Amino acid sequence: MSPTPPVRRLRLGMPRRVFSQVLLMQLAIAAGVVVLATGLFLAPLSNQLDDQAMRRALAIAQTTAAVPQIAEDLQNTPPSVDGPVQREAERIRKASGAEYVVVMDLHGTRWSHTDPREVGGHVSTDPSQALAGRNVMEIDSGTLGRSARGKVPLRDSDDKIIGAVSVGIEYDSVRARLIHAIPGLFAYAGGALAVGALAAWLISRRVQRQTRDLAFSDISALLAEREAMLHGIREGVVALDRAGRIRLLNDEAQRLLGIGDEAVGRSPDEALGEGRTADVLAGRVTGTDLLTVRGQRVLVANRMPTDDGGAVATLRDRTELEQLGRELDSTRGLIDALRAQDHEHANRMHTLLGLLELEMYDDAVDFVGEVVGDHRATAEQVTEKIEDPLLAALLVGKATVAAERAVALRVSDRTRLPDRLVDPRGLVTVVGNLVDNALDAVAGTRNARVEIELRAEGRTAVLRVRDTGPGIPPEHRASVFTEGWSTKKPPAHGKRGIGLSLVRRLAERQGGSASVGEAPGGGAEFTVILPEALAEPDPQPALAASTKSEKESR
Repeated sequence: MSPTPPVRRLRLGMPRRVFSQVLLMQLAIAAGVVVLATGLFLAPLSNQLDDQAMRRALAIAQTTAAVPQIAEDLQNTPPSVDGPVQREAERIRKASGAEYVVVMDLHGTRWSHTDPREVGGHVSTDPSQALAGRNVMEIDSGTLGRSARGKVPLRDSDDKIIGAVSVGIEYDSVRARLIHAIPGLFAYAGGALAVGALAAWLISRRVQRQTRDLAFSDISALLAEREAMLHGIREGVVALDRAGRIRLLNDEAQRLLGIGDEAVGRSPDEALGEGRTADVLAGRVTGTDLLTVRGQRVLVANRMPTDDGGAVATLRDRTELEQLGRELDSTRGLIDALRAQDHEHANRMHTLLGLLELEMYDDAVDFVGEVVGDHRATAEQVTEKIEDPLLAALLVGKATVAAERAVALRVSDRTRLPDRLVDPRGLVTVVGNLVDNALDAVAGTRNARVEIELRAEGRTAVLRVRDTGPGIPPEHRASVFTEGWSTKKPPAHGKRGIGLSLVRRLAERQGGSASVGEAPGGGAEFTVILPEALAEPDPQPALAASTKSEKESR
């Protein structure tokens, strides 16, 4: 037996799609507004038609009462079907289209009526207000049915009330006018509803395209997933609207850029300040995997436009990777230097062995002393002028690397730096970057030379690195400190254009500056000024030295 197919249950209730729900809600709103507007129009229209009918009846009554002959005939003739009052009243009724025109005396006796049989009889409604001199407008029922009525007093030539005139307008005619107006009103209402339905459909179609025909539950789930994804990934995400203002920042972007939620609604220039990072986010710098420096962080940015005219930029932290790459480059340089030293050491050992075998002992001693003295002289020269151990060790190592690359690395005679650095690691980064760039610039040239001058002026450290390379053209000197700018081939681990940018960032962070110019003998000269890079000198050693000298003199 074949399995029984599942029974599909009919689902009642609101549709799930945003398009359908928006369309139904807008149709309901449009229909409700049309019904409400129609009802609000019909209610005053009925009252307006009643008021118009009563005013018309009152006007006919006033016109009738203003005829002097009617008042005279009322006083001089008895009520009669063929009397002058009846004839004049019927003439006015037929001319005005009223349902009836009744002329009565002070006792309420009719002198005229549409039905001749009612002439001479008493009126069916109370005429006291009209006989008291007041105009009356009302809708009431009488012998001829329901009508809109107007009653006025009838006066003689001496302005004395001698009776009253009552005029009625058939109420069915008023209702007919109202009923006659309803189809036209419904036609207008139907037209308005059709226009509203068309507008609702167009708006709903637009909403359908913008929401990709999703259900509200799907949109809610997507929003929840987006929040979890944005705040959970380890990449910074910055979304910008079509006006270039920041509209979204995830947690990682706030950490990498050093800004908070207050940046939302502001442009990158306002939130970050002018610089390459703001230019990359704003789209003024184009490309893929763009390098930029924010504070002490090296970032890789990519910017992708969106369909609504905005953009989404992603940021990755390459600080550690860049540091590892530089360490790798330094390690490779040291390995190459060690290989060269090993080769040179083997040659020297062979030379020493040959001198010993030839029993040239004095020459062997001189040879060993010369080799050891060169290295010792370099180390002593550096440590005498630079007292900080980290910086001295760096320069000794760089001197070894320079020697293996056939470059003369010289420490200027003006160099004097005490062991009072506030941030020795920062200065090591600055010196290392500048020396590496200088070595790369002069390597392979004749009489290659690099000179380092590092001195203290109070608490300010002044660093100058000169080389005999090709130098920096004047038109490029403003660009050498820009992230990503370099004339050298990229290394194996990534891109260049970061070292000099970090140098300037470190200098500006301490309130200093970094600049480049032309060296006196040609080549490039980089100058870095670091205010307050050194701590105040400690007076205790000087005091101890003076106390010691006093004791020795005694």
